[in-house]
Amino acid sequence: MATINFGGVEEQVVTREEFPLEKAREELANETIAVIGYGVQGPGQSLNMRDNGFNVIVGQRKGKTYDKAVADGWVPGETLFEIEEALEKGTIICFLLSDAAQIELWPTVKAALKPGKSLYFSHGFGVTYKEKTGIIPPSDVDVFLVAPKGSGTSLRRLFVEGKGLNSSFAIYQDASGNARNKAIAMGIGVGSGYLFETDFYKEVTSDLTGERGTLMGAIQGIFAAQYEVLRANGHSPSEAFNETVEELTQSLMPLVAENGMDWMYANCSTTAQRGALDWWKPFHDATKPVFEKLYNSVKSQEQAEISITRNSQPDYREKLEVELAELRDSEMWRAGAAVRSLRPERS
Repeated sequence: MATINFGGVEEQVVTREEFPLEKAREELANETIAVIGYGVQGPGQSLNMRDNGFNVIVGQRKGKTYDKAVADGWVPGETLFEIEEALEKGTIICFLLSDAAQIELWPTVKAALKPGKSLYFSHGFGVTYKEKTGIIPPSDVDVFLVAPKGSGTSLRRLFVEGKGLNSSFAIYQDASGNARNKAIAMGIGVGSGYLFETDFYKEVTSDLTGERGTLMGAIQGIFAAQYEVLRANGHSPSEAFNETVEELTQSLMPLVAENGMDWMYANCSTTAQRGALDWWKPFHDATKPVFEKLYNSVKSQEQAEISITRNSQPDYREKLEVELAELRDSEMWRAGAAVRSLRPERS
């Protein structure tokens, strides 16, 4: 492992230099990796591992998602199977269904976990909240996770571009004595840029906080608030959207990704620089209590309870569509669709 200084704190991480792809292939040469679920993370992880030379199969029920897997090159009866058959064939079971779906399928998965097999997650939810989910792995299997820090779509897109997403990894149960190497090999196989170690509890608490916070929940809330203020003061939808979302996502965030916020501040106009330096602390002070409330809600398991209860309701999909439609049909995101259609690369 490499020792890296992260802002004054030294941490050990795994990079492709000390654990190259060839070593990962050797580590998993005798394994059949069964990816269960082809929804959010399944396609990106399975396709990346397949392209990296691993022995991968997919388990998916018949339907639209199954047809998508066929379109992606998975062959029925050879590399694409019904879930039960994939579970039987797999030696590393990649349990990549949604948290709610994992609860429903767990008895089937558990029955297939023979001694010596491995159980792989990309989220610590099911095991961390085992009292609520019932997901308690048998003691004679390895249990570990690799959690890419991004969507499955981004994982695949960056892989195709020759890049990678950073991932965390964690060991929950080491029955074989080799769970750590398996986890790292899987992380390299799915296309991670580098791997940092955590545990299942820290992964799920940071993940739930991030999704509800700056990654999705907070950013949408901030976008909506600024857009509404601009519109209320007479700015057009196109101007409000460009100044709120388009400039951030298309111009500034790529610069932050490449060089950091400090570099971006140092390389913008003096007027923008002065305003940003004056206003970031008031925004920090206004939002930190919200983030503390959010983290405490995650830590108390309130967010897990809400997720399990609501996502397991029979009418969940219908209610979800109503909530998503509120975003999709809002003026801001309808304006955004028009703005995106006018980007030069689309003409």
